[in-house]
Amino acid sequence: MNQSPKVAIIGGGACGLMAALCAARAGADVTIYEHNQSVGKKILASGNGRCNIINTTSCADDYFGADPHFASYPLKQLPFSAFETFCHSIGLLLDVKEDGRCYPLSNEAKAVLFAFNSAAKVAGVKILTETKVTSITKKKNLFIVESAQEKMSYDRVLIATGSEAAPQLGASSDGYTFAKSFGHEILPTYPSLVQLHLNSRVHHKMAGVKTHAEVTLYVNGKEKGKVQGDILFASYGISGLAILDISQKASSALMKHQKVALSINLLPRFESSELNTIIEKLFASVPHYTVETVLSGLIPAKTVTYLLEEAIISPSVSVSKVTNKELTKLLRLIQDWRFEVSGTHGFKHAEVSGGGVSTAQINNMTMESKHINGLYFAGEVLDIVGRRGGYNFNFAWATGMIAGKEMAKDL
Repeated sequence: MNQSPKVAIIGGGACGLMAALCAARAGADVTIYEHNQSVGKKILASGNGRCNIINTTSCADDYFGADPHFASYPLKQLPFSAFETFCHSIGLLLDVKEDGRCYPLSNEAKAVLFAFNSAAKVAGVKILTETKVTSITKKKNLFIVESAQEKMSYDRVLIATGSEAAPQLGASSDGYTFAKSFGHEILPTYPSLVQLHLNSRVHHKMAGVKTHAEVTLYVNGKEKGKVQGDILFASYGISGLAILDISQKASSALMKHQKVALSINLLPRFESSELNTIIEKLFASVPHYTVETVLSGLIPAKTVTYLLEEAIISPSVSVSKVTNKELTKLLRLIQDWRFEVSGTHGFKHAEVSGGGVSTAQINNMTMESKHINGLYFAGEVLDIVGRRGGYNFNFAWATGMIAGKEMAKDL
């Protein structure tokens, strides 16, 4: 007679909740272990409280890791149409944006958590909060999951503990510790979707300046990426959506002790020759204006002082007295202002983490360990990190679904 498996899921985030619900619906006896006071704390905090739950355009090209192609199969198993149908089954309606981003129709992250939490309880999932797992071992065919409160045995275990990003929300490295105890390789972790620290004399003086710009990343002098979006200078360096978008490659390079720099184009809407013509005409039309006055009509006023300082041009000089050499240098700086990146703003401020459990040791069709039967890994604990815009949730839902269904199969 076939026997339904007893399943433990370590971590009650997006991935763990999806896995628990899928496993329980398929007949497994499921218990979630969550060390926080409640499950889904990162869900509540995501998207500034709105929860960018998924992206309709997800594919392997949106992910990074030693083997980004690992994400292909899981993503194909949960296309957006299937995810939307699943959400409807738990009473969650979605608001799909033109760029592929999706939010709960209520525009509140708590709606996502409420729907998953409620559905999991209806399916019979046991949720143990404030229960920190201290060790996981395997004896014969059973896993022994030990916490301060109890020691229980299970047929199958899923590590869905997430990463070290946002420790203030309960993030930790526990999943890596458990993985290593079973002989799994952990690739070095680093903050991603995170603000960057700059080594410059002026960034802190421009703190609070926000503008649209084009940001080009250089690693060891070679261009490695280019994005457009908002940037925000800060006392520690630079933030904004464009910076978050390029931070994965920057953070990964910094971890490898490579030289990282940013080029800021403050007027990306113009080609350099076009900008040259525009500024020459401006200067000619107001020859007695100061260069500071003219530039303040083009770029944020607070940046003008420091651009001119870099160009070695007095702010009070009239534009008629700016030499061709000075103008050339000024134009270059406006569209290619270089800053050395000295570090990131750390895991506390990162949305996600790169690195983690090596995907070479995981079967991406089942999420089961290739070395330990009955041990599964899914979500952010793995060495896969996505771009900003719902992609990391996408990977969590997909891998959680696969692991949940696999763990529920008869023994």
